[in-house]
Amino acid sequence: MPLQLRSTVRKEGHLELSLAKVDMPKPGEDDVVIRVEASPINPSDLGLLFGMADMETATLSGAGSGAVLTASIQEAMMRQVAARIDQSLPVGNEGAGVVVSAGSSERAQFLMGKTVATLGGAMYAQYRMTRADQCLLLPDGTTAVEGASCFVNPLTVLGMVGTMRLEGHTALAHTAAASNLGQMLVKLCVNEDVPLVNVVRKQEHVELLKSLGATHVCNSGEPDFMETLIDALADTGATLGFDATGGGPLPGQLLTAMEVAANRDAGEFNRYGSTTHKQVYIYGGLDRNPTVLNRSFGMAWGLGGWLLPYFLQRVGAEEAEALRQRVASEITTTFASSYTEIVSLEEALSPEAVARYGMQATGEKFLINPNKDLDG
Repeated sequence: MPLQLRSTVRKEGHLELSLAKVDMPKPGEDDVVIRVEASPINPSDLGLLFGMADMETATLSGAGSGAVLTASIQEAMMRQVAARIDQSLPVGNEGAGVVVSAGSSERAQFLMGKTVATLGGAMYAQYRMTRADQCLLLPDGTTAVEGASCFVNPLTVLGMVGTMRLEGHTALAHTAAASNLGQMLVKLCVNEDVPLVNVVRKQEHVELLKSLGATHVCNSGEPDFMETLIDALADTGATLGFDATGGGPLPGQLLTAMEVAANRDAGEFNRYGSTTHKQVYIYGGLDRNPTVLNRSFGMAWGLGGWLLPYFLQRVGAEEAEALRQRVASEITTTFASSYTEIVSLEEALSPEAVARYGMQATGEKFLINPNKDLDG
């Protein structure tokens, strides 16, 4: 029977990761069954996968398909996962593979034997059934690995630029900018001549992004970070930022730097600050500490959350489909992803692998191939 990775929070206060044996899906008229060959581990997957557990306490029992990884959850965190207690939840937002069976409809039959990508959860499984119209047909010659990250990161960067235009901004700022997503955003902004300010943490990240064509890269680890950030924001006119950290001082630093940049050309003093609206959206949670705002950016500002599904709803089905098709056509160029390591379902349960992919290290991305062991 096929295997599927499951995450369960137990009422006793611990997490269990295990492999469940599931029935081979039988497609309906408009369904297809995908043999999953590649599914990325995105930050958005880790929240469901780890369930607020302290993964440094992880221990493995059993072996092979019967292995179970257990990790403790602090009592204070149990309130945040109360709604999922004792539910065995499948994991994995997106992925790609080959269609191995299909329903009788023309659309489903057309996809037989083809490599497709899909978004819809439960992708850390050897087989995944979905509707044919939820599949993105990959261009001829594109592998499942190349197409595995077709949705979350590429559509997010398109959504960032789309939000900029919808809300009347002309340039962007982005934090944790050396990530796979950040590298895509650099390439997209270079292609579309969109001014972009990148914020990174290490000098090697500065060099990486500049090699991709980035003009403005600010290192938050340098003592002159705020000065270089203000200069970059003034030069680009960026009044919109997307922050992947969520916690700590960085969202507030973006707003402060935008305010100082906006005031450089102010004709007169305004005790309420500049009249230029400054907006920062938090779209990730790399830093779990509280968000710190030192109110030094006037009164024309906003801080909010941003999620891809909400953006796609905002632009409508027709535009969303056009964006998906663009991703497919540029999946090996603008929206290409690189991976640090490819693991099997069983390997994904090992404490050693968890320690590596759970770090969410900038520029490192892991991929699960649920059929890796079978492929040899």
